[in-house]
Formats: sequence, structure tokens, C-alpha cells
Amino acid sequence: MGKVYLVGAGPGDPELITVKALKAIQKADVILYDRLVNKELLSYAKNGADLIYCGKLPNYHTMKQETINHFLVRYAASGKVVVRLKGGDPFVFGRGGEEAEACAKKGISFEIVPGITSGIAAAAYAGIPVTHRDASSSVAFVTGHKQNHQQEDEKWESLSKGIDTLAIYMGVSNLPYIKEKLIQYGKSKDTPVALVHWGTTDVQKTVTGTLDTIVDMVKKEKIENPSMIIVGEVVRYREKIQWFEKKMIMSEAL
Repeated sequence: MGKVYLVGAGPGDPELITVKALKAIQKADVILYDRLVNKELLSYAKNGADLIYCGKLPNYHTMKQETINHFLVRYAASGKVVVRLKGGDPFVFGRGGEEAEACAKKGISFEIVPGITSGIAAAAYAGIPVTHRDASSSVAFVTGHKQNHQQEDEKWESLSKGIDTLAIYMGVSNLPYIKEKLIQYGKSKDTPVALVHWGTTDVQKTVTGTLDTIVDMVKKEKIENPSMIIVGEVVRYREKIQWFEKKMIMSEAL
């Protein structure tokens, strides 16, 4: 019997991979990897390892989740070391819980290797601290997908009234809806908002505005997924402490 490692590859910068994750990649017989995984990490795989692409685009799944689960179980049952390499952290909107359940159901040994999630890392690379003792004592990780159930309004009401900083994943296409709900349930139209596109990579781009202006700014700048949406007073600190994009500009100038 083999083993499955559910591995977080981090937010994009390959140097943000953890040591434990890198060791798992190096010993894997099979690696099933997602679209947002930096392909540079695959160069650490051993010779002969099978590399299987499972990437998902918005509204289009290259490989269904049930198929991925089947591959994890099948390869491990045949005695192979299997790495499921996922962007960010496997348990933060990564369906890692579902994959762990599939392994447990079939008696397959597995380990979880956490990764740095974009909700923290993309914000940090944009010069935005998700918490700050003068501005934010709470942060929530939120999916930007619109949910078709009765609790949808309750969710946005709680987030609007009870959380200082929102880190919203996969929300670009629903940004007008998100803006509407946050304002409807009490967030000021002047609340700062940032979108960080391809955060932590050398093509990172950050757009800032307010709840009132951000939709128009995103259209103007043609910001698409993958992007993190950061909502809250902490966005104001970017003006003082943004560092990564300044570093990139300086590097290009040299």
C-alpha cells in the first residue's frame, strides 16, 4: 500500500513552498497538480514520476473531483507515493477535505501538508496586513462564488457587521454582487478595497479603490481571475508599506 500527500504549493512564488512540501514532491511517484501551481515546482520531481494535470478554470473543470479522488486511491492502492499538489493550502477552498475523506473511506494512508494561502500572501505582497492592532482584529476567508440558498443573505450580513477584514477568493466575476451585499448590510461605500491579481508572482498587479468605485476600476484595468479581493481598513496601509511591486519596478530599471 502506498500513501497520499495532500500538499499545499503556496500562492505562486515557488520560494514560498514549505520544506515538508518540497520533500513530498521529491519522493512522489505520481503528482496530480492544479492550474495555479507554479510549474517550477514540478522540476523537483524525481526522474520517472508521473505528472498528471488536474487544473480547473472558472466554469470549466478539466478533471472532475470524483475522477481525481479515484486516481488518488487507485495509485496509492498500487503501492505508489502520490502527491496531490494544490495551489495555496489544500484545506482553504482547495477541496482537500473531500480528497482526505475519499482516502479514509478506502483505507488509504494520507498526510496533510499545509501551504501558504493567497488570502494572506497576496495581501502581504501587496503591502496589506490582514490584521493590524489599530485597524483589524478579525479576518475571514470567504468564497466569492454566489451561493443559491437561503443563508446567503445571513452570511453577508454577518461578514459586513462582524468582521474587520475580508479576504475573498474567486470573486472577480461576482464583484458587483459582493459590493451590493456588503453595502446593503452596513459596510460604508468608502470602505477600502484591493484586488491583487496573480499575487506573489512577477506579474502581480494590484488595483485599489472603495466599495463605491472598485467595480468600475476593475473593469477599466481588466482585472480577471486569479485575484484576491481584500476588503477593509487595512487596505489603507498599502500606501505606506507596499514593497513587492516597488521591488519589481526597481529590478526592471537596473
